[in-house]
Amino acid sequence: MIQDGASPPAITEAAQALAAGELVAFPTETVYGLGADAGSDAAVAGIFAAKGRPSDHPLIVHVPDAPGAEHFAREVPPVARRLMQAFWPGPLTVILPRREGVAAAAAGGQDSIGLRCPSHPVAQALLRACAALQPAVAGLAAPSANRFGRVSPTTAQHVRSEFGDGLRVLDGGACPVGIESAIVDCTRAMPVLLRPGVLTQARIEAACGERLWLPHEAAGTAPRASGTLASHYAPQARVRLMDARALQTALDVLGEDAAQIATWSRVVLQTRSGRVLRRRMPDDAQEAARQLFAVLREFDQQAVRLIWIETPPEAPEWAGVRDRLERAAAGT
Repeated sequence: MIQDGASPPAITEAAQALAAGELVAFPTETVYGLGADAGSDAAVAGIFAAKGRPSDHPLIVHVPDAPGAEHFAREVPPVARRLMQAFWPGPLTVILPRREGVAAAAAGGQDSIGLRCPSHPVAQALLRACAALQPAVAGLAAPSANRFGRVSPTTAQHVRSEFGDGLRVLDGGACPVGIESAIVDCTRAMPVLLRPGVLTQARIEAACGERLWLPHEAAGTAPRASGTLASHYAPQARVRLMDARALQTALDVLGEDAAQIATWSRVVLQTRSGRVLRRRMPDDAQEAARQLFAVLREFDQQAVRLIWIETPPEAPEWAGVRDRLERAAAGT
């Protein structure tokens, strides 16, 4: 059931459904989330069941503002406060020490928890409606609203294609960012970038005033975090990344025999077969991020068997897109 996310009655109904333990999908600026009351282990179990996701794989909890983090976090280190001040609401998740007895299921049983404050107006309206209830729903556990490991949804129709009409979906249009948030672990002596997003490493470092470490550089064991498995974001078709020259050469070798292949590239490719589905990858990294998951879903709908993608540039602004595509290729 898709409802207008701009409708106050729809927001109220969705908040009441969440308080009753139901699942509701809603838009954020990154992707659509499959939400449940983060304080209800039973409701959160419904997310894991619906997605087919392992219950020890933690979920990100969405809160309406920075003070909302205090309900879930045992402490908020200074570096996390600086990041929250700079990027909340927005596409950044911080991992903090979890308050004992709170949101254990959403955290995958860990003593840390990932928290984010989304900027999308529908997400904000829903979170504030939940907080106004008696008793209040302090935050929403909300991974991407798709089957585990598959392509994230960036429209309400994408969500319906995953779960059918039985799920309540608040429609807020296409997500303007298009890939999931960056994740910074703030539970250790140094901040660690666990997952890149549209926020570049340089911007995050400038905001927190410290160097961001990568998982392989940091001492100790990193907490498990959403979307950091080697294989993730995978369409049904097989994905292969290659440079522009290799991509054109592969099409030349197949010639008129090329079929059930889709390409996404910044260069204009030539093919002698009319059975190759070609899409142009934007030159701008943020626009490419916005289109990425929608393009992969379109290719699956066209029943292609192979998706050949031009490897994104090594430039810092492309890190989030490159990360998602590498995981999609590993998953197929």
